[in-house]
Amino acid sequence: MILVHQIKKACIAIAIIAYLPLNAAAWGMTGHRIVGQIADYYLTARARKGVAQVLGAESAAMASNWPDFIKSDTSYNYLGSWHYVNLPAGLDQNGVFNFLDSDKQANVYNKIPEMIAILKDKQKTAAEKQMAMRLLIHFVGDLHQPMHTARKDDLGGNKVTVTWFGQRSNLHRVWDEQLIEYQQLSYTEYAAAINHPTKDQLKKWSHDSLKQTVYESYEACNKIYEVTKADDKLSYRYNFDFVDMLNEQLLKGGVRLAHILNDIYA
Repeated sequence: MILVHQIKKACIAIAIIAYLPLNAAAWGMTGHRIVGQIADYYLTARARKGVAQVLGAESAAMASNWPDFIKSDTSYNYLGSWHYVNLPAGLDQNGVFNFLDSDKQANVYNKIPEMIAILKDKQKTAAEKQMAMRLLIHFVGDLHQPMHTARKDDLGGNKVTVTWFGQRSNLHRVWDEQLIEYQQLSYTEYAAAINHPTKDQLKKWSHDSLKQTVYESYEACNKIYEVTKADDKLSYRYNFDFVDMLNEQLLKGGVRLAHILNDIYA
């Protein structure tokens, strides 16, 4: 009986380990905090005051992971599809724009404007605005993780099995966490290291539409799919090839989040 019990426990543990990658959170904790930390740098005085009125002492960086933390509460299960938007392969820019207009499922693209509207609405309660702020900060980060504009059939790369420095992983998890963690930096160190956009980049990124932001992430996603195949062994070379894209996506996320918050409190 003891042996049977031990076998059952081992099977449960294996099942849990196998399940976890399919529920990975975009960017992981460090990535989301990097986006929030960079956004904080570009906030206007009015926006900084407005964010503080909603979040209190909680910074944008620390608030950024709340929507992943509450996944442990089943009453928030309805938020699941809000973290990503599934896009078919082979679309050009107009194809992406048309798909976004026609897709009626709740997703990261159509929920970001809803969070903005709540924060602008003076009739909403403090609790409603706090939740909207936390979701907005998180979703803007999600949108810049390329595998959150990926394919439905492989669950955004979750079904694309690879190894990362010899350890079993999947394509989604590599982009969520493992590439970032490989840099061996805290979120504040990482934000400081990459927060050097040019004036032209700041201007463009701050004025890109939400649709354009989705399309850029989709283009990045396509490049990842082109290079990364099932059962690939990823390590030093993969980091070398993609770290610049990774850093730019994180930086874009922070700059664009700041622009959105500045606009809300203009």
